[in-house]
Amino acid sequence: MLSPRLGQYLRKELYKTGQRFHVYLSGPMTGLPDYNRPAFDSAAKLLREKGKTVFNPAEVGERNVIMPRAWYMRRDIEALLKCDSVVLLPDWEKSEGARLEVEIARQLELPITLLSEKDRND
Repeated sequence: MLSPRLGQYLRKELYKTGQRFHVYLSGPMTGLPDYNRPAFDSAAKLLREKGKTVFNPAEVGERNVIMPRAWYMRRDIEALLKCDSVVLLPDWEKSEGARLEVEIARQLELPITLLSEKDRND
């Protein structure tokens, strides 16, 4: 478990490099049809319409190239460290990867919100 102080240091260091994002989308992918891309894409569109910069893991990489799960988790955790908040898709708690992302976000003291049905219909 990261200490909050170490988490703050890592976030400060990452501000110095690369693109920053307002929001990291987290939710279930593995085992779902098309890796749940429609839900991720819909949420990203909604947040971008509200002026947010969004890291959507479903948008990164080639759709026809499958890498080992660990490769995706490393890439996504690196992106999470460059985000200011996390938005959770429905059923996130059923995903081992999303639960890990939430734990990292908590340790980094990032705001975490659940994308509600109201948000999706506004």
